[in-house]
Amino acid sequence: MGAPHGAIPDTHLAITFHGKCIVKVETVPAPRLQEAGDAIVQVDLCGLCGSDLHPYHCREQGLDAGTVMGHEFVGHVVQTGKQAGRQAGRAGVQQFKAGDRVMSPFTASCGACFYCRHNLTARQVMPASGGCALGLHGAQAQYVRVPMADATLALVPPDVSDEEALLLGDIFSTAYFAACNAGIAELAAIAAVQREAGPVVAIVGCGPVALLAVLGARELGAASVFAIDSVPERLAMAERFGAVPLNRDQLDPVAAVREATGGRGADCVLEVVGSPSALRTAMDLVRPGGTISSVGCHTEATFPFSPVTAYNKNITYRSGRCSARCVYGLTAVHSGAAAHRPGLILRRSACCQATCLPSSAWCRYYMECLLPLVRSKKYDITAVISHRLPLSAGVEAYQLFDSRAAGCTKVVMRPWQQEEPQEQLEA
Repeated sequence: MGAPHGAIPDTHLAITFHGKCIVKVETVPAPRLQEAGDAIVQVDLCGLCGSDLHPYHCREQGLDAGTVMGHEFVGHVVQTGKQAGRQAGRAGVQQFKAGDRVMSPFTASCGACFYCRHNLTARQVMPASGGCALGLHGAQAQYVRVPMADATLALVPPDVSDEEALLLGDIFSTAYFAACNAGIAELAAIAAVQREAGPVVAIVGCGPVALLAVLGARELGAASVFAIDSVPERLAMAERFGAVPLNRDQLDPVAAVREATGGRGADCVLEVVGSPSALRTAMDLVRPGGTISSVGCHTEATFPFSPVTAYNKNITYRSGRCSARCVYGLTAVHSGAAAHRPGLILRRSACCQATCLPSSAWCRYYMECLLPLVRSKKYDITAVISHRLPLSAGVEAYQLFDSRAAGCTKVVMRPWQQEEPQEQLEA
């Protein structure tokens, strides 16, 4: 059943937080415009991200009971701040109007601060970007309020599906960020000049971000990609995407990678799990002088190696949050053949920003720079989605995703779908 575009009702359906491992599907007050720059988006599709499990397990503090969960969504604009006039001298939304089909990154962007001006939009300083922990309700709902809409939302081309757009806003962008941060393109360029094979990449974990990172590594010039996990279905998907699968329950992945590299280890290692053991494995996998790119979330108490370990191995360690949304300077790199080669776009972007280190510059444009690759249909990125459910099955969706039961890798939900496909829940 499609979403009924039109006036915003008084209430809507949403998945809300109520304590450790407790979410509910409730009818709650629908969002309203609060600032001139706000947009209200009617959600057509929302996703369950691995990051949602951090508040679900209370590993993140500050989430109030009743807060709407989620940050992955695609939908249609139904109302904008300009319709509410001007507030505190600030103009309303200028770039979007009711009816526009939009996607969104997982962080809001003001478009005006130092970080946004340098396209490090995940680090913008306006408080409204703080997400659920700072009072901003999430998008696992029928409607969502998007602050600073002009610099946050992006239009979805008609040839891009809801599922593709949802993945662009978060996990595909994050996957490419991880691959770019690993320095794969630099090593591939050097190897090409020296007429050698490109870099060897190892990816620890085969969740949905890691699976899409396989594609990122290949696009950026990796000669071979090893994917490490213990779940057969995920390893099969990694192999389908072009990686060499290594089941850590059946062999020693470190020994396997070293054997394939003359005893050296991987040039670049992507850690996308967020566990101490995964990061320890990454350190064991990387060769001396190599790079670890981590998009897993780690704490000081459980960090598995010391600075002296990294020093003695001469490794480079990079981490951080992906800035999925570009605000400035994108048009300069969308031309010619580059429009169909995201890896080339990213390298050109880096060259255009002489004040930035190349790898840090590559992290800035993901939603927009990956759009040509998605539109080319070169890869079926939606293959990482294992379960498609209605929002009304949100409690079961969280339990399924958390337990990884029934081969679950990625869950998306339709807020306006009434039927509950039991076969997906019971598979």
